[in-house]
Amino acid sequence: MGFKDIYLPNIIQIGADHKWDQNITGKNVVVSVLDTGVDELHPNLSGQVIGGLNFTNDYQGDVSIYKDNNGHGTHVSGIITGKFSTDNNVVGVAPEARILALKVLDMNGIGNVKSLIEAIHYSIDWRGPNQEKVEVINISLGVKQNDPELHEAVKKAVEAQIPVVTAAGNYGDGNIFSNEYLYPGAYQEVIEVGAVDRNNKITSFTNTNEQIDIYAPGVHIVSTYLNGDLITYSGTSMAAPHVSGAIALLKDQVRSNRISLNESEIFSLLCKNTKPMNLSNKEIEGCGALYLS
Repeated sequence: MGFKDIYLPNIIQIGADHKWDQNITGKNVVVSVLDTGVDELHPNLSGQVIGGLNFTNDYQGDVSIYKDNNGHGTHVSGIITGKFSTDNNVVGVAPEARILALKVLDMNGIGNVKSLIEAIHYSIDWRGPNQEKVEVINISLGVKQNDPELHEAVKKAVEAQIPVVTAAGNYGDGNIFSNEYLYPGAYQEVIEVGAVDRNNKITSFTNTNEQIDIYAPGVHIVSTYLNGDLITYSGTSMAAPHVSGAIALLKDQVRSNRISLNESEIFSLLCKNTKPMNLSNKEIEGCGALYLS
């Protein structure tokens, strides 16, 4: 048995298994995860982390220790690239992608904008042992206030042809006609992700605004957690890594055809891999619900 034999509800919902059937698994695509760190000893994440850095004061500020001591970053990383393990049947969207673990949130899930900005710049400049580059940045967090320096960092990443995938936020009021903003999600340059349930219905908690580009599963998502465990979380933090994993699959696909796409072209290709979402009195902003075919 391998990862092609594993079909979790969220995997089926976004059609990732269709790519797996074509042997498209996100091979060696590096996704930078700006979060609470990663537990790289988890059976589903062993060997998936290519490097990392600590931007917090945890571990006495030792920059070399990026181990997750909260759980959020490990859960996000498992959604992106959890690999098949004989211990369980949980597999991420792009099970052969790699994670650059940048710890910008401490054990309490608290961080600052300065660390977030530094981690974005680090992602742009990072080179792996074989000169690998970051090809996607996942940010499953945000702040309520616009910060010009954060915006400039995001624009620099996009100019470097790195898609920046961000969670829309969980401050929604259940009314899709109202707007709620979280940054960097609300910046036009990023790929902002809202959450839907298993029926592709927009959740009551997801932020909604005119900048949301795509919706992805964010309800009762099973993924990796600390100490080899699994846990179920809901939120736009879970929706965003589905899209980051999908981009890793799409990059693997075009690379196998010896095609190189810039950030704008990757976004256009991502939009083609969606289902339309229309409600009775409102056409949903953005591309629709993620669905890989």
